[in-house]
Amino acid sequence: MVDGLIGIKVGMTQVFDEGGTVTPVTVIKAGPCVVIQSKTKDKDGYEAVQVGLVEFIRPSRVNKPRAGHFKKAGVPACRVLQEFRSGDGGESPKVGEQILVSQVFRMNDKVDVLGRSKGKGFAGFIKRHHFGGGAATHGSMFHRAPGSIGASAYPSRVLPGMRAAGHMGDENVTAQNLRVVGIKEQENLLLVKGAIPGRNGGYVVVRKA
Repeated sequence: MVDGLIGIKVGMTQVFDEGGTVTPVTVIKAGPCVVIQSKTKDKDGYEAVQVGLVEFIRPSRVNKPRAGHFKKAGVPACRVLQEFRSGDGGESPKVGEQILVSQVFRMNDKVDVLGRSKGKGFAGFIKRHHFGGGAATHGSMFHRAPGSIGASAYPSRVLPGMRAAGHMGDENVTAQNLRVVGIKEQENLLLVKGAIPGRNGGYVVVRKA
């Protein structure tokens, strides 16, 4: 069996246990996913399963190479595809078979969630890198400036990797070791403790830690 699923971030909420302890959770619509292609060690050099998230997509949005790929597998077109390793000794799912959230995850499993963070546009030093800034009073003239970024005599240049203002967010982020606190099989919902990257409605990949 595969070790992960493609999902959609629904949003955040809270759950209460029997003792009344509140836990912040993120709701993920994990699957259902369908197997598009099975890769073997003899043919491809590694064992993996390519799956697609089952959701509606207009035929005009699918190009000819992808349409042929889906037609060969005998499954409807999918917008998002992802590969998961399947070399754990278990039986790999067959092409065209659906994978549900209850088949992959169990309560209290630890999972990693991969998503794309929210784009913040151009951001300054303090927002982007959490610089402390200078004094706000006594005529300091140094409030939200970056400070020194290099020596003037030698090497007389700004070294690569210097933290500076620039584009913030919109990058791949992985939240690791989040605990599964709830599974709703009928709605294909997965509840994980804490926050995950990305906006509500964004695509994420959930895999076992």
